[in-house]
Amino acid sequence: MLKTLAILFSSLLLISILYAQENFSEMSTQELISIMGYVKQSELVQFKQELESRVINMSEEEKKAYNKNLDKLK
Repeated sequence: MLKTLAILFSSLLLISILYAQENFSEMSTQELISIMGYVKQSELVQFKQELESRVINMSEEEKKAYNKNLDKLK
């Protein structure tokens, strides 16, 4: 029984590590704008793609915040 629990726990830990990447499509536009400059380098391409796909539908306030934070992405 203990061995089975240990295997189960190890499997869950491994799965969570493998899928630890952020899913930016589930975040709101405001959340994406607020984390500009804080995204891991390994996730930056995915982050930029998601953010750029939303620019068309941003409100004026969101566009203003987006443009203000653009320099943080460089």
